[in-house]
Amino acid sequence: MRTPLVVAAALAALLLAAGGAARGEPTIPNFWDARERLPEPDLDDLARLRFLTTIDFPPFNFLDAQGRLSGFHVDLARAICAELELGPRCQIQALPWDELEAALERGQGEALIAGTAITADARRRYAFSRAYLQFPARFIMRAGATAQEPLAAALAGRRVGVLDGSAHERLLRDFFTDVQPVVYDRSEWMLGDLKQNRIDAVFGDGMRLSFWLAGSASETCCSFAGGPYLAPGYLGHGLAVAVPRGRAELAAALDHALAEIHADGRFAELYLRYFPIGFF
Repeated sequence: MRTPLVVAAALAALLLAAGGAARGEPTIPNFWDARERLPEPDLDDLARLRFLTTIDFPPFNFLDAQGRLSGFHVDLARAICAELELGPRCQIQALPWDELEAALERGQGEALIAGTAITADARRRYAFSRAYLQFPARFIMRAGATAQEPLAAALAGRRVGVLDGSAHERLLRDFFTDVQPVVYDRSEWMLGDLKQNRIDAVFGDGMRLSFWLAGSASETCCSFAGGPYLAPGYLGHGLAVAVPRGRAELAAALDHALAEIHADGRFAELYLRYFPIGFF
């Protein structure tokens, strides 16, 4: 059984992993150590680098109003190509999700940038770059509500909405043991109850909540409170580029490019373009 001290220490670790609580200005997620110098790759022997992605995962991959392939992943792949100075050797192709794995196995591409889950099974089939983005859990509350970290204490005894059977419900029950979880089958019911002040807060996926906060459905009722919380054991290890298992040198080249893209501010520009209400 977790003691209050153990739970408090674990929550502090989750917050520290994400760089601390949200501030007034957008926080750009950073998973790179500025002191680390990754070796520059030698890609002279690389005939081409073809990124495979999908068109049905907005804002990461989608077709714009003119039918052009667009999205965060598409622009990130282009930035990687530019950083590695691959020029016309670099291409991006969209396929249905259920065709991506077979296409990579057949040699129709060299890398997947499509949200492939980083699991033990996937690691047996792919080599991954380092994660460039993770999805924290966040609380949202009605505008004007006062609740500061540690939210485990600030929300004690208060009603917090969470989706039934979700990883966020498990995280809430394990780490915020004094709140009163109110479980919902549908997100719109949960968010509607928050707007109507029937619950005190909602706990869920920060990215999805950021889109709701930015949209008309929220009617500017609410905002993030506390957090963000990174918990890979509950929420996964985030997003990375997948390459065939035997291409560790290509994964290392991607790491170098991603680190440089973050260091010079290009990643921040992409993040703020596609996530105007940041979820960190």
